[in-house]
Amino acid sequence: MIDITAKAVTVRTAKAAGLVLLGTEAFGALQRGECPKGDVLATARVAAIQAVKATPATIPMCHPIALEAVEVDFVLDEPGRAVEVTVAVKSSGKTGVEMEALCGVAGACLTIYDMLKYTGKGMTIDRIRLLEKTGGRSGDYQRAD
Repeated sequence: MIDITAKAVTVRTAKAAGLVLLGTEAFGALQRGECPKGDVLATARVAAIQAVKATPATIPMCHPIALEAVEVDFVLDEPGRAVEVTVAVKSSGKTGVEMEALCGVAGACLTIYDMLKYTGKGMTIDRIRLLEKTGGRSGDYQRAD
């Protein structure tokens, strides 16, 4: 890991997103709340938060950081038969929270896949990406697309 001793403590935020392309059967099961494993989006929300908190255990060079807030949102795209997952993370510290936000999205997307795979294995996890970040020496970032 890099030495962050000399870095200033600042408020840092990051927001990431990803998409699970479900297909007709899985999307219908999600809408109807028919998953035998339980509430898909509630479980995916908890998975996202757990993934954010476990980032240093998953990504070898990430520093453990004190998290101050995690927000998880889902948008159902009926025409596209997909779920958009967004995770926002906030911390006051010496290093950013981009990897935490990205891990949160991945955890939520994988949980959605896991819970709905009984409908078929053709789902696709797509476009996991950083949308924005604030704070730190490198400044703010806003994805253009």
